Amino acid sequence: MSTVRAPGRGCSRRPGQDEEQPPPPRHGTHRLVQPAALRRGRAVMAKNDAGPSRQARKGGPERLALPLVGHQPQVRVRLASGHGAAYSTAMPSIDPAPASPARATLDAVRENIARAATLAGRAAAAVELIAVSKTQPMEAIAPLIGAGQVSFGENRVQEAAAKWGGHPGRDGLRLHLVGQLQSNKAEEAAALFDTIHSVDRRSLVEALARATDRTGRQVDCFVQVNIGDEAQKGGCAIEALPGLLRTAADAGLTISGLMCVPPADTEAAPYFALLAKLAGDHGLAQLSMGMSSDYEIAVMLGATQVRVGTALFGARG
Repeated sequence: MSTVRAPGRGCSRRPGQDEEQPPPPRHGTHRLVQPAALRRGRAVMAKNDAGPSRQARKGGPERLALPLVGHQPQVRVRLASGHGAAYSTAMPSIDPAPASPARATLDAVRENIARAATLAGRAAAAVELIAVSKTQPMEAIAPLIGAGQVSFGENRVQEAAAKWGGHPGRDGLRLHLVGQLQSNKAEEAAALFDTIHSVDRRSLVEALARATDRTGRQVDCFVQVNIGDEAQKGGCAIEALPGLLRTAADAGLTISGLMCVPPADTEAAPYFALLAKLAGDHGLAQLSMGMSSDYEIAVMLGATQVRVGTALFGARG
C-alpha cells in the first residue's frame, strides 16, 4: 500500500523508517488530497490519529457514552488506553403470572360479549353477565368472585339461601333468581335476591308486591315470556303480556324488562328479536336473554342481561 503525502509538504525519512503522515493542524480543517493514489486505483487509508497519546494531549481520557437499554450497568473496568469498558448483563426476563383458569374463562366470555356488542354498535358495559351458579358449590364459585365476577344466578330460593345467606363476601355481589318462583316463597326471595327474572302470573305479581312492601327492598323484576309457546315451560303467554303488565302497575310492582328461554335445538335469533320487539312495544328497556350456547347472538339483538352457566363452570355432571 502506498502512503500519501499532503500536497506542498515535504517529508524526510531515515533509511528503513516508514513514511508517516504529519499530525493534522490543531485548528482548521484537515483535508487530504490524494490524486495520485486514486488515479492508480489503489486503496487509500488514513492513519488512525485517535490513539491514547493524542487523547492525553487533549486533556485526559475520553469517556464513551454507550446505550444500555434493557441492561443493568455493571462496574466499568478501566483499560490501559484510558477508555472505560461498557460491559453489561441482560436483565432477567420476568414472565407475567399465568391467569387462573377461572379468570381466563371469565375473560374469554367477556371478550365474546364485547365483540358481539361492538358488531351491534353497542357498548359492552351495557350488558350484565350473570354467572348461573345453580347446583355449583361455593368452592367452584369463589374463583370467579376472586376474578371479579359480581352477578350470580340461582334457580331455587332454598339452595340460594343456604349458599349465599351467610356468605362473608355477599356484600357487593348481585343475586338473580332465574328459575321458577312459587308465590309462597315470594317474601323470602324478595329478601335475598336483587333481581327476579321469572314473574309470569298474576298471583306471583301480587305476592311480590306485598313482599317488597314488608321487606322494604326494591327488587328488579322481569316478566318471563313463553316465547316459543311451549307447554312444558313457565312464562306468560305472549297474548297475556299486556294484562300482566297492567296488573303489576296496579300493584305497585316495578317491571324492568322481559325474559325468555327459546325452544331448544332451534335457531334462537328469531325468538330474541321477537322478545326485543315486545319490550319495545311496552316501553321496557331491559332484556334478559341468551345462555351459554347463544349469548353472543342475544347481545347483538339487544340483551342487557345474559345468563351463562356452562361456558363459565363447565358442563354439569
